[in-house]
Amino acid sequence: MIKKLFVLWTLVVFSNTYLAAQTLKFWTPEEQPDRIAKQEAMAAAFEKKTGISVQIIPVTEKDMGKRVTAAFAANDLPDIIYHSVQYILPWVEAGILDPEAATEVINDLGASTFAQSPLNMTKTGEEYATVPVDGWTQLLVYRRDLFEQQKLDPPTTFANITKAIQKLHNPPEMYGFVNGTKIDETYMMQLLEHFFLANGYSVVNADGSINKDRKKIGEVLEFYKAAAKASPPGELYWKQSRELYFAGKTAMIVWSPFILDELAGLRDSAPPTINDDPQSLELAQKTGFVTKLSGPSNPTGAGYADIRYFGITNDAETDDAIQFVKFALDEGYEHILSIAAEGKFPARNGTADSPDKFNKVWSQQKVGVDRKAALLDIYPPEVIDTVVAGLSRGQRWGVAENRLKRASKIISSLVFNRITRQYIDDEISLDAAIDSLFAELEKIK
Repeated sequence: MIKKLFVLWTLVVFSNTYLAAQTLKFWTPEEQPDRIAKQEAMAAAFEKKTGISVQIIPVTEKDMGKRVTAAFAANDLPDIIYHSVQYILPWVEAGILDPEAATEVINDLGASTFAQSPLNMTKTGEEYATVPVDGWTQLLVYRRDLFEQQKLDPPTTFANITKAIQKLHNPPEMYGFVNGTKIDETYMMQLLEHFFLANGYSVVNADGSINKDRKKIGEVLEFYKAAAKASPPGELYWKQSRELYFAGKTAMIVWSPFILDELAGLRDSAPPTINDDPQSLELAQKTGFVTKLSGPSNPTGAGYADIRYFGITNDAETDDAIQFVKFALDEGYEHILSIAAEGKFPARNGTADSPDKFNKVWSQQKVGVDRKAALLDIYPPEVIDTVVAGLSRGQRWGVAENRLKRASKIISSLVFNRITRQYIDDEISLDAAIDSLFAELEKIK
C-alpha cells in the first residue's frame, strides 16, 4: 500500500512539474484588447512551433512594481515580465531577475544585432540583466521647410536652436519654440532631462552623490530659459506644444514619436490644422526630426530614450522561457513591433545575416487610429533611418552610473521643474537656482 501511494505521489509531482514547464506565465503592461490579441497571436505561433503554451497576463503599468514585489514575496513570480528600464537595477538587486538566462538569450541571438544603448542599459558586470525588446526616442520636431528657406542648420545643437529662434520667432504668428513650463507635468521634466543629457550631465555620480557641475547645469538652465521666453505665455505642456505645431504656429517642439501618426492626419482627435484638410500629409512632409542633441559641454551629443525589456525571473521554467524570448525577438518579433509601431522602435535591428531586417519590418508597420498607413508611406527612408537610429544613442539619468533608483526619485520629485520655473520667471538668479537645486537634491536619498 505504501509503495502504491509513493508511486502515485511521484506521478502527481512529475505530472505537475511537466505541466508547469509547458505553460509559461507572461506579464505584460500592453493591456489594451488589440495589443493583447497581438501578443496572444505570438504565443500561439510559439506553441505551434514548440508545444509550450504561454499565458498572456495583463498588468496595469503603474501597478507593475508592487505586483512583482508581492509575487516575489509569495514565491509566485511569472516566468517572463515585459518591463520598463527603471526596474532593471532594483529587480537584479532583489534577486527577481535571472541575468544568466538573459545573457544566454542575448549571446545566442548575437549582442551585435541589438541597438547598443538599450543593451548597455541592462549590463550588470559581465552579464545582461534582461533582454531589450523595444523603445522610443524623444524627438525634437521642427519645420524643416522653414529652416531650409532661412538657410538655417538643423536644430541639432543648443547653438543652432538659439539661432533658429532668433530668426523665426515672430509672435503671435510664429513662436520660435514651445517649451514645457507647467511644473506639475512630467513633460517638463522629460524635456529637462533630455537637455541635460545633451549637455553631458547626469544628476548622480557613480558613487551616489549629486553631480554638482555648475557649468553644465548653468548652460542648460540658460538655454531652457531662452527657449521658454520664445514660447507662448502660460502653463505649457505636451498638449499646447502639439496644438501650436499642428496649427503652424511654432517652428520647434519636443515630443515622443507617438506624434508620427498624428502628423499625418491619422487620428481624428488630434488633427493637423495647418490647412483646411485634417487628413493632409502636408505637415508631415514639411517636418524634420532630431534624435541626438548636443550642448556646449558635450559636442558628441545624446538622446533621451524609454526602453522596454523581457525579464526572465528566477522562478521561471528557465529553458522554456529562454526559448520563448528568443522566439519573440526573432520569428515573433513583428507581433511586438506592430503593437504600436510609432512608439516601438526595434531594440534588435536585425540578424547576423540581415543586420537591418527588423528595422525594415518596423518601417512597414501600419500606424494610426482612425486611419492606417505604413510609416514608410508617410516618411522618406532617410527620416525613418534617423528616427530608428536614435535608439542607439538614447540615455537616461542614473543608468550608466548604476544609480537609477536615486535618479528616479529625483525625477519623480519634479524639483527641477519648480526651480527652473522660478528662474524662467526671473524670480531667482542663475546662481541662486543652482544653489537651490543642490540644497533640494541633497534631501532626496
